[in-house]
Amino acid sequence: MSYDYVCCRSWLFTDEGQRVFLKARDHAKELLKKAGAFKMGSAMAGFSAGDTDHAMACIDRMVELGEIVELPRECWGQYRVFTTAEVHNR
Repeated sequence: MSYDYVCCRSWLFTDEGQRVFLKARDHAKELLKKAGAFKMGSAMAGFSAGDTDHAMACIDRMVELGEIVELPRECWGQYRVFTTAEVHNR
């Protein structure tokens, strides 16, 4: 079964999900500070969600909140690229 954000989204609002989300957000901000962009695989390697789908959901939640922007391109999930709205402002 492939990753589906809609199925994982409710987990983000649990106590565990919020704790993992905050770790993921801190790590993503560090990656953006260092390089200005990051791949999903790099973001997931920096924190432990215990589940790949939950890790991806944390990053997708950041996109949903407008904290980061995904650069549009066709690729496998771990190669998705994210940056800030200031960098990708179209």
